[in-house]
Amino acid sequence: MRRAARVVLATCLAACLVSSAACGPESVVSDDARAILATLDYAALEPTPDPSNAFEDDPLAQRLGQTLFFSPELSGPLLDRDNDGSPGTLGSAGETGRVACSSCHVPEAGFVDVRSPHRQISLAAAWTARRTPTLLDIGASTFFNWDGRRDALWNQALGVVEAASEFNSSRLYVAQQVFAHHRADYEAVFGPMPPLDDALRFPQLAPAQAGCEGAMVDAICHGKPGAADYDAMSEADRDAVTRVAVDVAKAIAAYVGRLRCGPGRFDAWLAGDSRALSRSEQRGAELFVGRAGCVQCHAGPRFTDDAFHNVGLRPATVATAFTDVDDRGAAVGFAAAASDPLGANGSYGDGTRTPVPPVVASHEGAFKTPTLRCIARQPSFMHTGQMRTLEEVVAFFAQGGHPGGFPGASEIGPLDLDAGDQADLVAFIRSLEGEGPAAELLVP
Repeated sequence: MRRAARVVLATCLAACLVSSAACGPESVVSDDARAILATLDYAALEPTPDPSNAFEDDPLAQRLGQTLFFSPELSGPLLDRDNDGSPGTLGSAGETGRVACSSCHVPEAGFVDVRSPHRQISLAAAWTARRTPTLLDIGASTFFNWDGRRDALWNQALGVVEAASEFNSSRLYVAQQVFAHHRADYEAVFGPMPPLDDALRFPQLAPAQAGCEGAMVDAICHGKPGAADYDAMSEADRDAVTRVAVDVAKAIAAYVGRLRCGPGRFDAWLAGDSRALSRSEQRGAELFVGRAGCVQCHAGPRFTDDAFHNVGLRPATVATAFTDVDDRGAAVGFAAAASDPLGANGSYGDGTRTPVPPVVASHEGAFKTPTLRCIARQPSFMHTGQMRTLEEVVAFFAQGGHPGGFPGASEIGPLDLDAGDQADLVAFIRSLEGEGPAAELLVP
């Protein structure tokens, strides 16, 4: 019997060397579910060109963008008093040149914020209202930010720069900083810069004047539309400054567009490696496209329909003091995108993108469906960051969301998922972790 057993074991091991299917977990996924799961294969994710950014594939633009992504020199003063120099902050209130894109999109953490205190919403120049989303595979999106208020990756980047709560900077200050420190690299991509050191034409901004100064409620701002110094320039010079700032943002977008999650164990399983997923993960996969219905919104290779949904999330206090009450989401975001002077289909875009949709009733309280790729290790979830674990998120959807206290009407209802089903769904989502971007993209 012992010899026979050894023969059987040897035969099995030999078969495993030839085909992983021989000794892997027995499949518990139906053929119908497998057919739907095949539509989620990362290998099917194709590049999504941005016609409004003619420089997205330019290696020199990508290199400049990578430099600037890690450069705090573009930012202005820290405003919030919670910037007190303690761990997790970027310095003390009033200090300048402290915020970079990489401050809240931490490269080694999947380009999400694991740095800010409480690891929910972000503390940059001041507190943001929403959690910092991942940048992995973000280039394939159509609209940006949790509420869709930007229609291109480059104008989203410029919006961050000019937001008082984020970079607290301005297009004029950014243009002057690039002129002073990166002129040769800029001109190698975009051509000659205007004479931004000419004080007769362009107000010279000190770091403390980069964006807004003073208390948030009555701040004096500089260097951007609505600010006295910016509006005093000639129309031609305002346009020249804006074009430099837009070019800078397009370079940053060219770099960010290279950031990928990569395939995970789920994709290896789809390719035929039956050992790549445990039985629990396979059951979760079956639930995901079947009874739980997750695939209705988390569709396609990025596990997102790139659309906006109201899931009945009642505001909750995050970071010990902030509650995002009456956040109308896409109902406000799409209206802002439609009227944005820097819209992708305006004079600063290089080609036509998908037009901004008109605001409809379903946009009230609706937020963007996040990708599920490379999100398992995030420190918090939902647009508010109010949930700490995937288990909590799955339980929220299983109960059908919250009973009320949010704008608009929720699209979801309770699901028939017991504790085992929920654990299987969480296990499946964890199988979507990829290797992430190449190491050379994680540093300046």
